This record gives sequence, structure tokens and C-alpha cells, in this order.
Amino acid sequence: MAPIITSMILGPIETGIVARLTYEKKSIVTVAELDQLFNLAPEDRKQVVFRLKRKKILSPIKRGVYAFSPLEAGPEGTGIDELLIPPLFFPEKKYYIGYSTMFNYYGFTEQLFQTVYVLNTTMRMERVICGLSYKFMKISEKRVYGLETIKVKDTDVNISSKERTLIDLLYFNKPVGGITGAVKIFTDIVKTKKCDITKLTEYAALFPNITIRKRIGLILETIGISDDILNPLMKSVEKTSISSLDGLRRGRLNKKWRAIVNDSRE
Repeated sequence: MAPIITSMILGPIETGIVARLTYEKKSIVTVAELDQLFNLAPEDRKQVVFRLKRKKILSPIKRGVYAFSPLEAGPEGTGIDELLIPPLFFPEKKYYIGYSTMFNYYGFTEQLFQTVYVLNTTMRMERVICGLSYKFMKISEKRVYGLETIKVKDTDVNISSKERTLIDLLYFNKPVGGITGAVKIFTDIVKTKKCDITKLTEYAALFPNITIRKRIGLILETIGISDDILNPLMKSVEKTSISSLDGLRRGRLNKKWRAIVNDSRE
């Protein structure tokens, strides 16, 4: 294949920009960085960005922020790590990547999901960014806890911890076949000691959904987790109303967890 001759594709200013961004191994660039690096007048920069977008060298992420794809990547570009996008929308870090995105990340399921879920306190939208589907879900600040920060190409990214993801698994269970599938995965992880049980219990006690707290308590008790560890969770439900775990007012009343349960669904 003949080498790409950049001067035949790009103008001199564009060629310089692409060469510099490629040399610095940039995957994301802002208009502020373009102005700083290349000393462009605002109108000149707008024209350059327009041309580079048309040639698929720059792809918009949000206003003033672009994914950069060097020429050698070809017409389809290099793509971008899906975890790098959410931090750009939340400089105050009140977000986390979770739900089915993390189910696969932690190996709860081998199924690959098409949507990246971003839980946050301010934004509700669905958008395709750089060819990837994102769903931004607005939640209460009370649900932004139990998180971990990982490094992705020198960028701090907030994700739900394994223990917090297990709780979300029971709450957001449709991707794994509903509550039956979620309970099975949850139980298997706990039984095989692939999570921190104390941390799981403490996080569960903070979860705003009472029914989920009671379901977790029942599961952990059935597995054989001691009351000493379950104590925070027990205290969190002791003054609540009786709940039905299957939505029907039938079954056995478990006084400890203040829940009506069907033995086959505990």
C-alpha cells in the first residue's frame, strides 16, 4: 500500500496540527489546547476544526472537546476507550460508570452490552459519542457512594466498586435476565468469596431502596453470613413497613427482615 502523503490531504496548518497531536499521542483535545499549542485566531481555529471534523480526524465529544484520530488509523479512526468519555462531562466528579457496563467489567457475566451507563447527579440524556452509545442517568446524591477511581490513560475514572456493583445488579437486573438471574450471580459471587462481605453489607445498608436492602439481607443470611456482619443491614430495616419481595401479599413473613417472601425466590 502506498504511504499516505499528508500534504495531499491536509493544508499546511492542518498538517502541523495532526503531526503535533500524533507526536504527543493525544486521544482527546480541547479547543483551549488547540489555541494554546498553535496560537490560532478564533475564526481560523473554527475553520481548521471544521475541516478536520469533515475528514474524520476530529470527532466531537461535547462542545469544545474532540477525539483525535491520527491519519495512520485510516478512515474508521482509532476509536477511543469508552471509559474516557464520562469524566469530561463531570469535572466535579459526581458520577460513576455502572450498571451493565460494570457487570461485564467484573466478570459477573460474559455478555457484552452496547450501552455505557453513567450515573450522575445532574444530567439525563442518551447520546452516541464517537460511535459509542451512552445513557446518562440522573440519580440522588445518596446513591453516589461505594465507588473506586481507576486510571485510564492517565485519566481518573469513577466506577462502582465490585460490592456496589453487586447491589446495583439486584436493582438493575433486566440485563442479566431479571431478578432470578441477578440473585444467582449475586449468590455465586458471595459464596465463592469473590467480594468483601463486610463492605457489601455496609454499602447495602446505605442503599435507598428498602426492598433491595431486605433482599440482600435474606440472601446473605441464607448463605450463612453471621449477624455480627449483617448488623448494619438489620438496623437499616428494623423500623420499616412490611415489604413483599415478589410484589404479592402472599408467602411467609420473615420478621427479622420485615418481608413477605416466597421460599422459592429468597
